[in-house]
Amino acid sequence: MTPYDATSPQEPLPLIDGFGRTVSYLRVSVTDRCDLRCVYCMAEHMTFLPKAEVLTLEELDRIASAFVGLGVRKLRLTGGEPLVRKGMMDLIGSLSRHLRSGALDELTLTTNGTRLAQFAGDLARHGVRRVNVSMDTLDPGRFRRLTRGGDLGKVIGGIEAAQAAGLAVKINAVALKDDNAAELPELIAWAHRRGCDMTLIEAMPLGEIEVDRTDQFLSLREVRAQLESFWTLSDIAHRTGGPARYVRVEETGGRLGFITPLSHNFCESCNRVRLTCTGTLHTCLGREDASDLRAVIRAGATDADLAHAIRLAVDAKPQGHDFRIERAAAPAVARHMSTTGG
Repeated sequence: MTPYDATSPQEPLPLIDGFGRTVSYLRVSVTDRCDLRCVYCMAEHMTFLPKAEVLTLEELDRIASAFVGLGVRKLRLTGGEPLVRKGMMDLIGSLSRHLRSGALDELTLTTNGTRLAQFAGDLARHGVRRVNVSMDTLDPGRFRRLTRGGDLGKVIGGIEAAQAAGLAVKINAVALKDDNAAELPELIAWAHRRGCDMTLIEAMPLGEIEVDRTDQFLSLREVRAQLESFWTLSDIAHRTGGPARYVRVEETGGRLGFITPLSHNFCESCNRVRLTCTGTLHTCLGREDASDLRAVIRAGATDADLAHAIRLAVDAKPQGHDFRIERAAAPAVARHMSTTGG
């Protein structure tokens, strides 16, 4: 037991928003920092947050544990790149107590894979069973360009280390019209040969970057139609708690997910909220709504006060997002994905 564990003998009322959706999934950005600079995610020369504005590991634990106490069953740790955060394994080790108690179904993370070889064994030891790895191409030169200097071999080595440690790996790729569109079938087949699920994601208008996102955006409706010209895609009921809709690629035997915030949004079934590394709670990725939980806890809030603040924020969760991609238009949301957590 820690001071942040729920002690009430009664089951808490579930977190239900004003539209009747139950929130059971919290994504926690543990840092805005990253060792890559992906062109669709952040500007090349980013100004990162001062440390005083970032939640301590203890504060991250307290807020995440409050959500678990309110019925959240899945925690995903994100960034930035979560594995660059000093003390990250201590945080994961602490949060894993909720897995052992049965209060939490899954503790997982999304990573760019650059440090996965170093930490895969520790992740498995702490009860993490699967990870998402962001990898948009199999071409080393294209990877360096898209990430502004990244080493593809290091990421593939991280995937191999994760699988050797017993972790299931899902590959996430952002579909980019002029960059990796032609390569997507090869990337899917590669993932399936290695026993990995694959998910394709539409580019989202989050934060100012150097390129016009209308030049990047590729509708996954178009991608699916292309794939169906040579593969058989069968819709399946597989769910991982997130927004992806899955098919089985009959020719490869693997699962393929589509995350389509623009071409076919998933707002009606959204069960997620996001906590930034500064303690800001966003109940919608595509809206500027925000609740400052850092201010709540640093003002000396009791656990009951924190729970009340969380319930108020969830109750105000909007019905849908404001995403749109238009040439020369400002991003739908000013904050970068690296701040919000992917």
